[in-house]
Amino acid sequence: MSKNGMSTKTLTLLGIETSCDETAASVVRRHVDGNDTYHGEILSNIVRTQLKEHAAFGGVVPEIAARAHADTLTTIITAALADANITLDEIDGIGATAGPGLIGGLLVGMMTAKAIAAVKQCPFIAVNHLEGHALTVGLTHGQKPPYLLLLLSGGHTQQIWVQDVGNYTRIGGTIDDALGEAFDKTAKLLGLGYPGGPQVEQWAKGGDPDRFALPRPLKGNKEPNFSFSGLKTALRQQAQKKQPLSDQDIKDLCASFQQALIISVIDRLNLGIASVKNRFNPEPDFPIVVAGGVAANKALRIKLEQVSTTKGHPLVIPPFDLCTDNAAMIAWAAAEHLSTGHQDPLSTPPRSRWPLDERSAPILGSGKSGPKA
Repeated sequence: MSKNGMSTKTLTLLGIETSCDETAASVVRRHVDGNDTYHGEILSNIVRTQLKEHAAFGGVVPEIAARAHADTLTTIITAALADANITLDEIDGIGATAGPGLIGGLLVGMMTAKAIAAVKQCPFIAVNHLEGHALTVGLTHGQKPPYLLLLLSGGHTQQIWVQDVGNYTRIGGTIDDALGEAFDKTAKLLGLGYPGGPQVEQWAKGGDPDRFALPRPLKGNKEPNFSFSGLKTALRQQAQKKQPLSDQDIKDLCASFQQALIISVIDRLNLGIASVKNRFNPEPDFPIVVAGGVAANKALRIKLEQVSTTKGHPLVIPPFDLCTDNAAMIAWAAAEHLSTGHQDPLSTPPRSRWPLDERSAPILGSGKSGPKA
Protein backbone atom coordinates (compact mmCIF):
# COMPACT_ATOMS: atom_id res chain seq x y z
CA MET A 1 0.00 0.00 0.00
CA SER A 2 1.17 3.55 -0.73
CA LYS A 3 1.26 6.37 1.82
CA ASN A 4 -2.25 7.49 0.90
CA GLY A 5 -3.66 4.02 1.54
CA MET A 6 -4.12 3.10 -2.13
CA SER A 7 -2.92 -0.25 -3.40
CA THR A 8 0.27 -0.30 -5.45
CA LYS A 9 -0.84 -3.53 -7.11
CA THR A 10 -2.28 -3.71 -10.61
CA LEU A 11 -5.93 -4.73 -10.24
CA THR A 12 -8.14 -6.47 -12.79
CA LEU A 13 -11.88 -6.19 -12.17
CA LEU A 14 -14.97 -7.66 -13.80
CA GLY A 15 -17.90 -5.24 -13.79
CA ILE A 16 -21.62 -5.95 -14.27
CA GLU A 17 -24.29 -3.35 -15.05
CA THR A 18 -28.02 -4.21 -15.08
CA SER A 19 -29.67 -1.20 -13.44
CA CYS A 20 -32.02 -0.29 -16.31
CA ASP A 21 -32.24 -1.44 -19.94
CA GLU A 22 -28.63 -2.24 -20.81
CA THR A 23 -27.11 -5.60 -19.98
CA ALA A 24 -23.38 -5.03 -19.73
CA ALA A 25 -20.14 -6.65 -18.61
CA SER A 26 -16.61 -5.32 -18.77
CA VAL A 27 -13.08 -6.15 -17.71
CA VAL A 28 -10.99 -3.17 -16.61
CA ARG A 29 -7.42 -3.01 -15.36
CA ARG A 30 -6.14 -0.38 -12.92
CA HIS A 31 -2.41 0.15 -13.44
CA VAL A 32 -0.31 1.89 -10.81
CA ASP A 33 2.35 4.23 -12.22
CA GLY A 34 3.59 5.55 -8.88
CA ASN A 35 2.47 6.29 -5.34
CA ASP A 36 -0.09 8.86 -6.43
CA THR A 37 -0.59 8.18 -10.13
CA TYR A 38 -2.42 5.45 -12.00
CA HIS A 39 -4.17 4.83 -15.27
CA GLY A 40 -7.00 2.64 -16.45
CA GLU A 41 -7.23 0.17 -19.30
CA ILE A 42 -10.45 -1.25 -20.73
CA LEU A 43 -9.80 -4.85 -21.75
CA SER A 44 -13.39 -5.44 -22.84
CA ASN A 45 -16.71 -3.62 -22.71
CA ILE A 46 -19.82 -5.47 -23.89
CA VAL A 47 -23.20 -3.73 -23.85
CA ARG A 48 -26.48 -5.21 -25.05
CA THR A 49 -29.19 -2.60 -25.36
CA GLN A 50 -32.89 -3.40 -25.00
CA LEU A 51 -34.18 -0.57 -27.20
CA LYS A 52 -36.17 -2.92 -29.43
CA GLU A 53 -37.89 -4.57 -26.46
CA HIS A 54 -39.09 -1.25 -25.04
CA ALA A 55 -39.57 0.92 -28.14
CA ALA A 56 -43.24 0.04 -28.56
CA PHE A 57 -43.98 1.28 -25.04
CA GLY A 58 -42.13 4.61 -25.35
CA GLY A 59 -40.07 3.82 -22.25
CA VAL A 60 -38.57 1.05 -20.15
CA VAL A 61 -40.89 -1.67 -18.82
CA PRO A 62 -39.27 -3.06 -15.63
CA GLU A 63 -40.53 -6.63 -15.99
CA ILE A 64 -39.34 -6.89 -19.60
CA ALA A 65 -35.97 -5.42 -18.63
CA ALA A 66 -35.42 -7.90 -15.80
CA ARG A 67 -36.26 -10.90 -18.02
CA ALA A 68 -33.90 -9.67 -20.74
CA HIS A 69 -31.07 -9.30 -18.19
CA ALA A 70 -31.66 -12.84 -16.91
CA ASP A 71 -31.71 -14.25 -20.44
CA THR A 72 -28.51 -12.62 -21.66
CA LEU A 73 -26.19 -11.75 -18.75
CA THR A 74 -24.25 -15.04 -18.71
CA THR A 75 -23.59 -14.72 -22.44
CA ILE A 76 -22.48 -11.10 -22.03
CA ILE A 77 -20.05 -12.00 -19.21
CA THR A 78 -18.61 -14.86 -21.27
CA ALA A 79 -18.07 -12.48 -24.20
CA ALA A 80 -16.41 -9.88 -21.97
CA LEU A 81 -13.96 -12.43 -20.58
CA ALA A 82 -13.22 -13.73 -24.08
CA ASP A 83 -12.58 -10.24 -25.43
CA ALA A 84 -10.24 -9.53 -22.52
CA ASN A 85 -8.52 -12.89 -23.10
CA ILE A 86 -8.67 -13.81 -19.43
CA THR A 87 -10.51 -16.26 -17.19
CA LEU A 88 -12.37 -15.74 -13.95
CA ASP A 89 -9.34 -17.16 -12.13
CA GLU A 90 -7.38 -14.05 -13.19
CA ILE A 91 -9.90 -11.56 -11.79
CA ASP A 92 -8.93 -9.70 -8.60
CA GLY A 93 -12.53 -8.82 -7.80
CA ILE A 94 -16.00 -8.30 -9.20
CA GLY A 95 -18.18 -5.22 -9.03
CA ALA A 96 -21.88 -5.02 -9.76
CA THR A 97 -24.34 -2.15 -9.78
CA ALA A 98 -26.27 -2.36 -6.51
CA GLY A 99 -28.43 0.73 -7.10
CA PRO A 100 -30.07 3.00 -7.82
CA GLY A 101 -32.15 1.39 -10.52
CA LEU A 102 -34.93 -1.07 -11.31
CA ILE A 103 -34.96 -3.66 -8.54
CA GLY A 104 -35.50 -6.65 -10.83
CA GLY A 105 -32.49 -5.84 -12.97
CA LEU A 106 -30.32 -5.06 -9.95
CA LEU A 107 -31.16 -8.45 -8.45
CA VAL A 108 -30.11 -10.26 -11.63
CA GLY A 109 -26.74 -8.53 -11.78
CA MET A 110 -25.95 -8.72 -8.07
CA MET A 111 -26.90 -12.38 -7.65
CA THR A 112 -24.74 -13.31 -10.63
CA ALA A 113 -21.79 -11.30 -9.31
CA LYS A 114 -22.17 -12.75 -5.81
CA ALA A 115 -22.27 -16.29 -7.17
CA ILE A 116 -19.04 -15.74 -9.08
CA ALA A 117 -17.39 -14.11 -6.07
CA ALA A 118 -18.43 -17.00 -3.82
CA VAL A 119 -17.22 -19.71 -6.19
CA LYS A 120 -13.94 -17.96 -7.05
CA GLN A 121 -13.45 -16.61 -3.51
CA CYS A 122 -12.68 -13.13 -4.77
CA PRO A 123 -13.81 -9.74 -3.39
CA PHE A 124 -17.29 -8.45 -4.22
CA ILE A 125 -17.91 -4.70 -4.48
CA ALA A 126 -21.44 -3.25 -4.54
CA VAL A 127 -21.19 -0.18 -6.77
CA ASN A 128 -23.44 2.87 -6.77
CA HIS A 129 -24.42 3.46 -10.40
CA LEU A 130 -24.01 7.22 -9.93
CA GLU A 131 -20.50 6.70 -8.60
CA GLY A 132 -19.68 4.81 -11.78
CA HIS A 133 -20.60 7.91 -13.78
CA ALA A 134 -18.81 10.16 -11.30
CA LEU A 135 -15.47 8.34 -11.56
CA THR A 136 -15.39 7.44 -15.27
CA VAL A 137 -13.05 10.33 -16.12
CA GLY A 138 -10.39 8.67 -13.98
CA LEU A 139 -10.55 5.71 -16.34
CA THR A 140 -10.76 7.69 -19.58
CA HIS A 141 -8.71 10.82 -18.84
CA GLY A 142 -6.73 10.07 -15.69
CA GLN A 143 -8.71 12.91 -14.09
CA LYS A 144 -8.47 12.78 -10.32
CA PRO A 145 -10.82 14.55 -7.88
CA PRO A 146 -11.76 17.14 -6.86
CA TYR A 147 -14.15 18.30 -9.60
CA LEU A 148 -17.75 19.32 -10.16
CA LEU A 149 -19.82 16.57 -11.79
CA LEU A 150 -22.82 17.53 -13.91
CA LEU A 151 -24.76 14.29 -14.30
CA LEU A 152 -27.36 14.40 -17.07
CA SER A 153 -29.02 11.10 -17.85
CA GLY A 154 -32.40 9.46 -18.35
CA GLY A 155 -32.84 8.83 -14.64
CA HIS A 156 -30.64 11.41 -12.95
CA THR A 157 -29.95 15.13 -13.11
CA GLN A 158 -27.56 16.31 -10.43
CA GLN A 159 -24.59 18.50 -9.64
CA ILE A 160 -22.15 16.74 -7.33
CA TRP A 161 -18.90 17.94 -5.80
CA VAL A 162 -16.55 14.95 -6.11
CA GLN A 163 -14.01 15.51 -3.35
CA ASP A 164 -12.48 12.03 -3.52
CA VAL A 165 -13.44 8.42 -4.12
CA GLY A 166 -16.30 7.80 -1.70
CA ASN A 167 -16.58 11.47 -0.71
CA TYR A 168 -19.42 13.25 -2.52
CA THR A 169 -21.58 16.28 -1.80
CA ARG A 170 -24.76 16.99 -3.73
CA ILE A 171 -24.82 20.60 -4.88
CA GLY A 172 -28.17 20.38 -6.65
CA GLY A 173 -30.65 17.88 -8.03
CA THR A 174 -33.97 17.72 -9.81
CA ILE A 175 -37.22 18.39 -7.97
CA ASP A 176 -39.20 16.39 -10.53
CA ASP A 177 -38.11 14.77 -13.82
CA ALA A 178 -34.58 14.01 -14.92
CA LEU A 179 -33.35 15.75 -18.07
CA GLY A 180 -33.26 12.60 -20.19
CA GLU A 181 -36.72 11.70 -18.96
CA ALA A 182 -37.98 15.11 -20.11
CA PHE A 183 -36.55 14.46 -23.58
CA ASP A 184 -38.15 11.01 -23.72
CA LYS A 185 -41.59 12.22 -22.65
CA THR A 186 -41.47 15.11 -25.12
CA ALA A 187 -40.55 12.76 -27.96
CA LYS A 188 -43.40 10.45 -26.98
CA LEU A 189 -45.85 13.37 -26.91
CA LEU A 190 -44.78 14.42 -30.40
CA GLY A 191 -44.74 10.85 -31.74
CA LEU A 192 -41.00 10.82 -32.46
CA GLY A 193 -40.03 7.44 -31.04
CA TYR A 194 -37.70 6.15 -28.32
CA PRO A 195 -35.11 7.01 -27.04
CA GLY A 196 -36.26 10.60 -27.12
CA GLY A 197 -33.05 12.60 -26.72
CA PRO A 198 -31.54 11.86 -30.15
CA GLN A 199 -34.96 12.22 -31.79
CA VAL A 200 -35.67 15.66 -30.32
CA GLU A 201 -32.14 16.84 -31.14
CA GLN A 202 -32.46 15.69 -34.76
CA TRP A 203 -35.83 17.38 -35.30
CA ALA A 204 -34.63 20.55 -33.56
CA LYS A 205 -31.94 21.06 -36.22
CA GLY A 206 -34.52 22.28 -38.72
CA GLY A 207 -36.58 24.28 -36.25
CA ASP A 208 -36.96 27.86 -35.05
CA PRO A 209 -36.00 27.93 -31.33
CA ASP A 210 -37.74 31.27 -30.82
CA ARG A 211 -41.12 30.41 -32.34
CA PHE A 212 -42.71 29.06 -29.14
CA ALA A 213 -42.40 30.96 -25.87
CA LEU A 214 -41.54 28.25 -23.36
CA PRO A 215 -40.50 28.79 -19.72
CA ARG A 216 -36.89 28.54 -18.52
CA PRO A 217 -37.34 26.28 -15.48
CA LEU A 218 -36.08 27.77 -12.20
CA LYS A 219 -34.10 30.46 -14.05
CA GLY A 220 -33.28 33.08 -11.43
CA ASN A 221 -33.89 30.71 -8.51
CA LYS A 222 -30.99 30.93 -6.06
CA GLU A 223 -30.74 27.18 -5.39
CA PRO A 224 -28.80 25.19 -8.05
CA ASN A 225 -31.58 22.63 -8.57
CA PHE A 226 -33.40 21.57 -11.73
CA SER A 227 -37.04 21.27 -12.76
CA PHE A 228 -38.48 20.16 -16.10
CA SER A 229 -42.08 19.18 -15.39
CA GLY A 230 -43.52 22.65 -16.03
CA LEU A 231 -41.63 22.93 -19.30
CA LYS A 232 -43.14 19.66 -20.53
CA THR A 233 -46.60 20.91 -19.61
CA ALA A 234 -46.03 24.18 -21.49
CA LEU A 235 -44.87 22.29 -24.58
CA ARG A 236 -47.90 20.01 -24.49
CA GLN A 237 -50.20 23.05 -24.31
CA GLN A 238 -48.48 24.65 -27.28
CA ALA A 239 -48.71 21.40 -29.25
CA GLN A 240 -52.41 21.08 -28.50
CA LYS A 241 -53.07 24.60 -29.81
CA LYS A 242 -51.46 23.71 -33.16
CA GLN A 243 -53.17 20.38 -33.80
CA PRO A 244 -52.82 18.81 -36.28
CA LEU A 245 -49.05 19.33 -36.17
CA SER A 246 -47.07 19.77 -39.38
CA ASP A 247 -43.46 18.61 -39.62
CA GLN A 248 -42.34 22.23 -39.29
CA ASP A 249 -44.45 22.64 -36.16
CA ILE A 250 -42.71 19.62 -34.63
CA LYS A 251 -39.27 20.93 -35.60
CA ASP A 252 -40.02 24.33 -34.07
CA LEU A 253 -41.41 22.75 -30.90
CA CYS A 254 -38.30 20.58 -30.54
CA ALA A 255 -35.98 23.53 -31.15
CA SER A 256 -37.84 25.71 -28.66
CA PHE A 257 -37.91 22.91 -26.08
CA GLN A 258 -34.21 22.13 -26.49
CA GLN A 259 -33.25 25.79 -26.22
CA ALA A 260 -35.27 26.24 -23.02
CA LEU A 261 -33.66 23.15 -21.48
CA ILE A 262 -30.14 24.25 -22.35
CA ILE A 263 -30.67 27.76 -21.01
CA SER A 264 -31.96 26.27 -17.77
CA VAL A 265 -29.07 23.79 -17.45
CA ILE A 266 -26.43 26.48 -18.04
CA ASP A 267 -28.11 28.82 -15.56
CA ARG A 268 -28.17 26.02 -12.96
CA LEU A 269 -24.55 25.09 -13.69
CA ASN A 270 -23.37 28.65 -13.14
CA LEU A 271 -25.08 28.58 -9.75
CA GLY A 272 -23.47 25.23 -9.01
CA ILE A 273 -20.00 26.61 -9.78
CA ALA A 274 -20.62 29.55 -7.47
CA SER A 275 -21.89 27.23 -4.73
CA VAL A 276 -18.77 25.06 -4.92
CA LYS A 277 -16.54 28.12 -4.63
CA ASN A 278 -18.43 29.41 -1.61
CA ARG A 279 -18.65 26.08 0.21
CA PHE A 280 -15.32 24.39 -0.52
CA ASN A 281 -12.84 27.12 -1.53
CA PRO A 282 -11.28 24.87 -4.20
CA GLU A 283 -8.57 25.70 -6.71
CA PRO A 284 -9.92 28.47 -8.98
CA ASP A 285 -9.71 26.30 -12.12
CA PHE A 286 -11.33 23.13 -10.79
CA PRO A 287 -12.62 20.93 -13.64
CA ILE A 288 -16.23 20.46 -14.69
CA VAL A 289 -17.02 16.85 -15.57
CA VAL A 290 -20.15 16.01 -17.56
CA ALA A 291 -21.56 12.48 -17.65
CA GLY A 292 -24.76 10.75 -18.70
CA GLY A 293 -26.34 10.13 -22.09
CA VAL A 294 -27.63 13.70 -22.50
CA ALA A 295 -23.98 14.82 -22.61
CA ALA A 296 -24.07 13.67 -26.26
CA ASN A 297 -26.38 16.56 -27.21
CA LYS A 298 -24.24 18.74 -29.49
CA ALA A 299 -26.10 21.99 -28.84
CA LEU A 300 -25.66 21.50 -25.09
CA ARG A 301 -21.97 20.72 -25.51
CA ILE A 302 -21.41 24.01 -27.34
CA LYS A 303 -22.90 25.95 -24.43
CA LEU A 304 -20.94 23.92 -21.88
CA GLU A 305 -17.73 24.68 -23.75
CA GLN A 306 -18.60 28.38 -23.64
CA VAL A 307 -19.01 28.20 -19.86
CA SER A 308 -15.71 26.36 -19.59
CA THR A 309 -13.88 28.97 -21.66
CA THR A 310 -15.52 31.99 -20.01
CA LYS A 311 -15.05 30.83 -16.43
CA GLY A 312 -11.71 29.09 -16.84
CA HIS A 313 -12.78 25.58 -15.82
CA PRO A 314 -11.50 22.65 -17.90
CA LEU A 315 -14.41 20.67 -19.37
CA VAL A 316 -13.96 16.90 -19.24
CA ILE A 317 -16.49 14.61 -20.95
CA PRO A 318 -15.91 10.85 -21.36
CA PRO A 319 -16.42 9.27 -24.79
CA PHE A 320 -20.10 8.87 -25.61
CA ASP A 321 -20.15 5.08 -25.15
CA LEU A 322 -18.91 5.60 -21.59
CA CYS A 323 -21.41 8.38 -20.85
CA THR A 324 -24.37 6.06 -21.29
CA ASP A 325 -24.86 3.02 -19.05
CA ASN A 326 -21.97 0.58 -19.31
CA ALA A 327 -20.05 -1.88 -17.16
CA ALA A 328 -16.58 -0.39 -17.64
CA MET A 329 -17.50 2.45 -15.29
CA ILE A 330 -18.77 -0.09 -12.74
CA ALA A 331 -15.58 -2.15 -12.95
CA TRP A 332 -13.49 1.02 -12.59
CA ALA A 333 -15.40 2.26 -9.54
CA ALA A 334 -15.02 -1.20 -8.02
CA ALA A 335 -11.27 -1.11 -8.73
CA GLU A 336 -10.96 2.29 -7.07
CA HIS A 337 -12.64 0.95 -3.94
CA LEU A 338 -10.73 -2.32 -3.94
CA SER A 339 -7.47 -0.37 -4.19
CA THR A 340 -8.25 1.04 -0.73
CA GLY A 341 -8.98 -2.42 0.65
CA HIS A 342 -12.75 -1.97 0.59
CA GLN A 343 -15.07 -4.84 -0.30
CA ASP A 344 -18.67 -5.67 0.54
CA PRO A 345 -20.27 -8.71 2.17
CA LEU A 346 -22.29 -11.05 -0.02
CA SER A 347 -25.32 -10.16 2.11
CA THR A 348 -25.35 -6.62 0.67
CA PRO A 349 -28.86 -5.94 -0.71
CA PRO A 350 -29.78 -4.03 -3.87
CA ARG A 351 -31.19 -0.52 -3.43
CA SER A 352 -33.67 0.91 -5.90
CA ARG A 353 -32.91 4.35 -4.45
CA TRP A 354 -29.35 5.12 -3.40
CA PRO A 355 -28.30 8.78 -3.37
CA LEU A 356 -24.59 9.30 -3.84
CA ASP A 357 -24.58 11.85 -1.01
CA GLU A 358 -26.72 10.26 1.70
CA ARG A 359 -26.16 13.21 4.03
CA SER A 360 -28.15 15.61 1.86
CA ALA A 361 -31.70 16.42 2.90
CA PRO A 362 -34.54 15.69 0.45
CA ILE A 363 -35.12 18.49 -2.06
CA LEU A 364 -38.24 20.47 -1.25
CA GLY A 365 -40.87 19.79 -3.88
CA SER A 366 -39.44 16.48 -5.01
CA GLY A 367 -42.58 14.59 -4.03
CA LYS A 368 -43.44 11.80 -1.61
CA SER A 369 -40.80 9.49 -2.97
CA GLY A 370 -38.02 11.91 -2.12
CA PRO A 371 -35.39 13.37 -4.43
CA LYS A 372 -34.37 11.65 -7.60
CA ALA A 373 -31.48 9.40 -6.60
